[in-house]
Amino acid sequence: MKKILSLIFILSITLFAFDINTASKSELMQLKGIGAKKAESIIKYRKEHGKFKSIDELTKVKGIGPKLLEKIKSSLKNPKKSS
Repeated sequence: MKKILSLIFILSITLFAFDINTASKSELMQLKGIGAKKAESIIKYRKEHGKFKSIDELTKVKGIGPKLLEKIKSSLKNPKKSS
């Protein structure tokens, strides 16, 4: 049963990726390696600098390095380009 629930969770994240420009703290905390502090840092950065232009911009957030970004990248939607 645990394996089935884990699979459903992984599939739901894969199919329904989070938008880093609108994700809530609790949504961000569902990402592997993102706890309360990092989720708060992402939201703080977003408020101070505006919407993320790319997923790679997350590395500018304190505590998010290239290795962590690689782990969570597939669970995030690429920000929409504004016209």
